[in-house]
Amino acid sequence: MLPLWLKAFHIIGVVTWFAGLFYLPRLLVYHAEATESAIRDRFKVMERRLLVMTHIGGALAIAFGIATLATESFYLHAGWLHAKLVLVLLLVIYHAMLAKLTRNFARDCCDWSSRKLRGFNEVPGVLLLAIVILAVVKPF
Repeated sequence: MLPLWLKAFHIIGVVTWFAGLFYLPRLLVYHAEATESAIRDRFKVMERRLLVMTHIGGALAIAFGIATLATESFYLHAGWLHAKLVLVLLLVIYHAMLAKLTRNFARDCCDWSSRKLRGFNEVPGVLLLAIVILAVVKPF
């Protein structure tokens, strides 16, 4: 019964994490396109608050994922899990890059264009697609 609770909280963490990973880059696009100082200041507040929620979701997803693996260690030998963990590592790197971008925007020193940010915004969607397919289909 415990592994099911761990999986449920892992999924809640993942949903929270991805909410931030999907929306924060979109805020940065709008911020990059903003011309008025008051609007840019408002984006800074929104970005900072959303980043905190994103950190919490990521930490919960990882913590409950590790706890699930600790209770169901037979998964550690599955090839699909190894591939999924590599993609999760890429997601953590993306998250760190997003945090750095947010800090740079807060200091008004980000040189990323809105077009580059729009492309960057697509990364978590691709990773989510691959991670879900690996976790559900377990192709290898």
